[in-house]
Amino acid sequence: MKRPTIHDVAAAAGVSRGTVSRLLNGDKYVSPAARVAIERAISETGYVVNRAARSLVTQRTGSIVMVLSEPHEKLFEDPNYSTLIRVAIRMLAERDLSLVMMLAGDEGDRERVVRYVRGGHADGVLLVSTHAGDPLLDALRTGPPAVSCGAVIGRETVIPYAAADERLGARQMTEYFVGQGRKRIAMITGPMDTPGGIQRLEGFADVLGRKATQKVIAHGDWTQASGERAMTELLARAPDIDAVFVASDLMAAGALAALRSAGRSVPGDVAVGGFDDSPVALSTHPPLTTIRQPLAEMAQETLRLLLALIDGAEHVEPVILPTELVIREST
Repeated sequence: MKRPTIHDVAAAAGVSRGTVSRLLNGDKYVSPAARVAIERAISETGYVVNRAARSLVTQRTGSIVMVLSEPHEKLFEDPNYSTLIRVAIRMLAERDLSLVMMLAGDEGDRERVVRYVRGGHADGVLLVSTHAGDPLLDALRTGPPAVSCGAVIGRETVIPYAAADERLGARQMTEYFVGQGRKRIAMITGPMDTPGGIQRLEGFADVLGRKATQKVIAHGDWTQASGERAMTELLARAPDIDAVFVASDLMAAGALAALRSAGRSVPGDVAVGGFDDSPVALSTHPPLTTIRQPLAEMAQETLRLLLALIDGAEHVEPVILPTELVIREST
């Protein structure tokens, strides 16, 4: 059968081809009666928009590329990314836009991303987990609008972003430990070239001051394995610690494993707090006290900023969202 065309829709709706075209391209000045007739005609004829033809007219691709600057395995290990992807797909679908997922964990991946974006295949770029000094940032400078879920260190005034108040969240957890009467509080940070790594450590130090020494601070890379290694390192350096703030739930799961291996009870010997309030926090034993960052809202706000830029906004302001302490059985 012949594929239905815009002419078929116009004939079935009893309107001009131009009126159908204006509606399909988002023109608000189409009468309600014409809109109803066209939508009915589209349904009856089975017409599907030819994206290639639309792109020639609108200079839009109809797609957004999400760039995750992490190794491939982290996409499947960290549940936070699935939340961001799910929200992005839903919001973009409401605008009839597609989401393209690309990884930029190494040089080869970054080159593919740059070729794709510079080739004009995306209307906008959504950056996720971008590290300070990432060469991808300079390569994408002349491309379509870009925003970040979470600030990009050193580019806070250049790349718009939506983020949780990470420093506030770290203070909330550390103050909670102090209020519990914990005397020797340690921390496992995230990577120190990410805002989550830096700002969560800053919040920890805001509360403990001079007690936040290198002896009670170890570093991870957001993975469960790194949390286990860091916890083992802390126990060797400071065996008297009675609480540990871990900068992500996934790393906290690793810390709990290390404490079990060392024969330390949680929370009796050592209280453990995480960050994210991801599904991991409910699956650990015991369930994890954590800092809830509003991941779904962060994704929504990040997409809102990007869509505003795509629609022609010259400037958008960063969005900072509050965090919340969620108390469970690990403290």
